[in-house]
Amino acid sequence: MSMDTSSMNGKLLKVEDLRVWFELRRWGFGRAGYVRAVDGVNFTLEAGEAIGIVGESGCGKTTLMKTILGLNTPTDGSIWFQGQDLSDKGRRETRDYRAMVGFVQQDPYGALAPFMNVNRTLEEPLIVNGVRDRNVRKQRIHDVMKEVKMEPVEEFLPKFPHMLSGGQQQRIVIARSMILEPKLIVADEPVSMLDASVRVEILKLLRGLQDSHHLAVIYVTHDLSTVRYFSERIFVMYAAKLVEKATVDELLNNFMHPYTEALLAATSDPDAENALIMKDVPPGEPPSLIEPPPGCRFHPRCPKLIEGLCEVKEPPDFEPVPGHQVACWLYQ
Repeated sequence: MSMDTSSMNGKLLKVEDLRVWFELRRWGFGRAGYVRAVDGVNFTLEAGEAIGIVGESGCGKTTLMKTILGLNTPTDGSIWFQGQDLSDKGRRETRDYRAMVGFVQQDPYGALAPFMNVNRTLEEPLIVNGVRDRNVRKQRIHDVMKEVKMEPVEEFLPKFPHMLSGGQQQRIVIARSMILEPKLIVADEPVSMLDASVRVEILKLLRGLQDSHHLAVIYVTHDLSTVRYFSERIFVMYAAKLVEKATVDELLNNFMHPYTEALLAATSDPDAENALIMKDVPPGEPPSLIEPPPGCRFHPRCPKLIEGLCEVKEPPDFEPVPGHQVACWLYQ
């Protein structure tokens, strides 16, 4: 299946009605159901744009990210990249696509092979992708090391991961994600395991690389306190669905979905006096993705429930403000 690139309207990535369900099996009794990890997700991403995907642990953020990376196979729906349906790509085309998408993992130490030094870590993707000239590989490695501020380069190249600090390890992970000059970076909680002082440096580094290379970035996190400084738009995810999508300023100043309100209430406050104030958050836990509730999936916890509607019928995306979409019956 092919797609007219003009229908993308300049979009780099388009996700359409994406579903990723994982089959459960009982020992000796066949299929036991499905985990609906991603269940009907739609969004677009422009070249050079940074978006943040936020939500509680277990909401489907990581599954969505891995599916975009090509590590999971969609159950239904489609992902389009530069006007091409990824499901149509063969092995060679899939490899070419993955070369255009960099990945920054959450745990830098776990992301780096302990038996490979920095030089080998950065050289490996170049070799795998057919860069045979050793001098070309050497120059590319030096260039990307300078970009991530790992200088003097020759001092760091022979080092192994255990010889580096957490911040330095994450800079190498970022360098590896940039080594093939991608068009899209997917960052999975890239600063959550770093010290607070290092987090700012890593976020500034990613932002600088995005600007200088016109990179698109998908920043996956549960922490609204960092995503607001990095992204142009924020997508809020709950129970495998995107429930609110808006620009950063619009969402933070005019949030609409009750779950978004709860997320913001739970965000840490740098003001020590405010941090001591107990904030009201919805009771209960996120629903099971094996048997999600009917209707709106947030309705069992929602303080603004419309009886007879929210628990029966799933809300579509409404757009009460241009560019601000919310899946909530309050805005029908």
